[in-house]
Amino acid sequence: MKNQTTLFLSFLILHFATSKAGFSVGGSVGVGVGVGSGVVWVGGGANSNQNQNPKAYESPISKKDSAFSALQAWKSAITDDPLKILESWVGSNVCSYKGIFCANPENGNAAEESDSLVVAGIDLNHANLQGTLVKELSLLTDVSILHLNSNRFSGTVPETFKDLVFLQEFDISNNHFSGSFPSVTLYMPSLIYLDIRFNFFSGLLPQELFDKNLDAIFVNNNQFEGEIPSNLGNSPASVINLANNKLSGNIPASFGFMGSKIKEILFLNNQLTGCIPEGVGLFTEMEVLDASFNSLTGHLPDTLSCLQNIEVLNLAHNQLSGELSDIVCSLRSLANLTVAYNFFSGFSQQCSKLPFRNVGFDFSLNCIPGRDMQRPHPECSIIPGGSLSCFRIPTPKPLICGSMFVSDSENTDSTSESPSQTQSP
Repeated sequence: MKNQTTLFLSFLILHFATSKAGFSVGGSVGVGVGVGSGVVWVGGGANSNQNQNPKAYESPISKKDSAFSALQAWKSAITDDPLKILESWVGSNVCSYKGIFCANPENGNAAEESDSLVVAGIDLNHANLQGTLVKELSLLTDVSILHLNSNRFSGTVPETFKDLVFLQEFDISNNHFSGSFPSVTLYMPSLIYLDIRFNFFSGLLPQELFDKNLDAIFVNNNQFEGEIPSNLGNSPASVINLANNKLSGNIPASFGFMGSKIKEILFLNNQLTGCIPEGVGLFTEMEVLDASFNSLTGHLPDTLSCLQNIEVLNLAHNQLSGELSDIVCSLRSLANLTVAYNFFSGFSQQCSKLPFRNVGFDFSLNCIPGRDMQRPHPECSIIPGGSLSCFRIPTPKPLICGSMFVSDSENTDSTSESPSQTQSP
């Protein structure tokens, strides 16, 4: 717990030390951690002793009073607090409240002037609180992190949250929220991390979600339905989790042409149909792709060979067919390949070598002659979706992969510039 708090404070230091400027969060979990200078912190009642900075923050009294009003209004809307966390939420010094973290927004050292402090973060993960969110929380306009993971909050996200203009991380996962997608999150200008998984949200995913400058999108384990928006490939996120919903239709063709930022994408356990898009992997450096437990059909596209950074490829429990070729089994970074419960009719010599490369390989319950644990012959006589024609673009041999081509071009340019830089005039 101590390490988590240190990480949390480090993140907030970076946020305020960069004057609330945006920054990227890489990878699928966690946040970037930096050390800012000249920032004074008060959290959970602990005060620091530094020199005063004569420069006052804009309207500090009003901000302090607003924070008190907001948190007291929220406290009144919380109906159960088994861990007694809110017992500390007494008095006007909101920086002493458990789960509330304050900071001096100036780059100076005004530690002794408590009026200079503002609420910069809320971390009530695993607090087991029951209640609702209140519109007054939008008064906390300096908040950059709002973490409410693993509580019992219900209802919806107030529309007033669009006023949280510096909010970068919004995590309300593992609660009881319901209703349609919380569209107010699309109007939070600084948001880069959105986590609403394990709730009861329903309806359609908005197209704007994938046009927003988010680094992480977690909407899994809800009740979203309908088709995945066609602009999925526009998203700059490094991780997208759409698993365990009721999404239907095809995987958008734009997915096949996502940029190199995407590292993990999960479609598993939905109701997706059709083919795996032709361009999948062409421009990406994906490490995890899980499309298992859907109803995808057809053959695998040749562009899978571009996934040279893929570590986990899970296509199990679909209706895929054809032969599993070297295109897949020769992928250099592969650690786990799962194609069980499909209708593949064979696999190449490279696939046979996967166990010797210490690659997990599950091909059970397919239609591969002479192999153990395959489907009964009658099930293999009619391939589901056999009449479906997946649109495939003829590719040159060897296939030129977009991300590899760009990388090679950059290296070539760098190498070609080097001699001219070192030559004498």
